[in-house]
Amino acid sequence: MFLGSGEFAIPSLEALLAAGHDVAAVVTQPDRARGRGLALAPPPLKPPALARGVPVHQPARVRDPAAVELLRVLQPRAQVVIAYGQILPRAVIDIPPLGTVNVHASLLPRYRGAAPIAWAIARDEAETGVTTMLVDEGLDTGPILLQRALSIGSEETTAELSPRLAHLGAELLLETLEALEAGTLRPRPQDPTQATLAPILKKEDARLDWSLPAAALACRVRGFNPWPGAFATWKGTRLAVWRARPGADESGTPGRLLRRDGDALIVACGAGTSLALLEVQPEGRRRMSGAAFALGARPAPDARLE
Repeated sequence: MFLGSGEFAIPSLEALLAAGHDVAAVVTQPDRARGRGLALAPPPLKPPALARGVPVHQPARVRDPAAVELLRVLQPRAQVVIAYGQILPRAVIDIPPLGTVNVHASLLPRYRGAAPIAWAIARDEAETGVTTMLVDEGLDTGPILLQRALSIGSEETTAELSPRLAHLGAELLLETLEALEAGTLRPRPQDPTQATLAPILKKEDARLDWSLPAAALACRVRGFNPWPGAFATWKGTRLAVWRARPGADESGTPGRLLRRDGDALIVACGAGTSLALLEVQPEGRRRMSGAAFALGARPAPDARLE
């Protein structure tokens, strides 16, 4: 049985099928209304599952008795849950004899929660990875099965790192299921004193605080790309910042637009640092270089981003 919804789960489902595992069904979220026309759109995992001939079930709540009974009747030997979007009740967790296995995009117990990739980058981690664990009723607190580490590129974004971790997680899942079947795994409890949290992202998390050093701001730009998208305010409108890197150390009021430098716009930050805005997007317009934005905006000498 495979419970998942988001794009991160797709490589694992494809790997299971390619390896010859019998996936009895995919349980995913209901279709949701999206876009201006509010047309129903499927969760990302549904189309590839249907394309491979895997039955798909979409209960509104997996803890409802009818949903629990559906899973029980199918008698899965193991369950895999990845980016599903609902908390599993004990009645579902305990169905398979080999256990319910989760693939999580961090080296647990670090970065428990909904957005481990984004927060690892935003907090300037040099390394992350994937963990397989047995699911319990806590928030990513179950015993660890296997782990693999992965270096984070110095300018890598969440959009770029996520697929790398998803494919690494798919490889680790196959190893985990093979070892569970062979009885060679020894689950180990997590050390709660080493736990950190990666809470669900809110739009306001991505607002750039220019009093921070440039290196910290560059990490937040990378971590919050593609969502919610780092941003500042320019003359009361939103200015999205898609790519940036620390510039030279120089003093200035945080947020002040200092100058153009090639294709970049240099902005003063905290601790005597500066940030080079490489790619920005004014509200209602296309993406452009920082320098192109400055040419069009024609800021006054003392202009600042908020």
